Amino acid sequence: MSDNRKSAVRVGITHGDFNGIGYEVIIKTFMDHGMLELCTPVVYGIHKAATAYRKLSDAGEFSFYGVPDASKAVKHHCNFVNLTEVDVGLDPGKPTPASGAWAVKALQVAMEDLEKGKIDVLVTAPIDKHNVQGPDFKFPGHTEFLAEKTGTSSYLMLLISENLRIGTVTGHIPVKDVAQTITQDLIIEKLNVFNRSLREDFGIVKPRIAVLGLNPHAGDGGLLGKEELDVILPAVRKAKEAGLLCFGPYPADGFFGNGTWKEFDGVLAMYHDQGLIPFKSIAFHEGVNFTAGLPIIRTSPDHGTAFDITGKNIAREDSFRAAVFQAIDIYRHRKLNSEITANPLPFNPKKDRERERFA
Repeated sequence: MSDNRKSAVRVGITHGDFNGIGYEVIIKTFMDHGMLELCTPVVYGIHKAATAYRKLSDAGEFSFYGVPDASKAVKHHCNFVNLTEVDVGLDPGKPTPASGAWAVKALQVAMEDLEKGKIDVLVTAPIDKHNVQGPDFKFPGHTEFLAEKTGTSSYLMLLISENLRIGTVTGHIPVKDVAQTITQDLIIEKLNVFNRSLREDFGIVKPRIAVLGLNPHAGDGGLLGKEELDVILPAVRKAKEAGLLCFGPYPADGFFGNGTWKEFDGVLAMYHDQGLIPFKSIAFHEGVNFTAGLPIIRTSPDHGTAFDITGKNIAREDSFRAAVFQAIDIYRHRKLNSEITANPLPFNPKKDRERERFA
């Protein structure tokens, strides 16, 4: 095997909900032969569905390359692991129990291969959070499933683009529960995960993290809410004392409105929409969802299944392509960080005593 082949990152890709735009954005991404020079993709899906969407997508000479197992993936091809030959009832634009069940199955098989080292990173096409629910999947989304699967208790959902990275203290919970969920310990935990990810996954030596307030005008000195004074500010101070470069809390509207976000490597929002609305306004078509804190690398496009445009050949692949790029970049950053921080001299008690004697 050539050195070039060894260096190709093996990107596992789950097809998501096969009645959504997953196959369309996958096909459009890898119609670009340059992508096949950059990585070795392995798609986990259903061949009959892939064939149908290939015809809908006006894919030209593009085709999937069937392999019996991810370990047999061939470079310069878009490899495909077929999950079943059964007729799954393809119905573009409509979520069905079958499309949900096979989205979960693809995720399970890909995770098994990731754990066995058959693929290096995972990129997930969108799922429908409702029709995936069942005995094998009782989670709000990919993030929570992957956290439990890897035994990770401390993690952070990040939305990332070339110039903007936003994490959220709370995830998929009702807005009415946000204030009571936020604690000093939780904020500090998320800041630590964020800081470590910025260093190890993005190669930023001394990351600067901005922390947003919860209330309008960051509480306006307690007039509009006391969470900033009682919870958020003390958490920022404790994190600073521990060596993190974090600042805030900032009023969210002005922070994004006047461009202050450009001065930071990351932004920690208090809840889902506070972070995702400005992110998608700034970087919607190139945004990527990344789960920081996991021992594995998983990214996804920052859009959903888009059932309303499925099968119309108008879905844009920009975000999915960016998710592939980000997964590869993070993999390389982690590998480099591991090499840099590895102990070059193995522990040897006898030699260590000799060095001390002649020092």
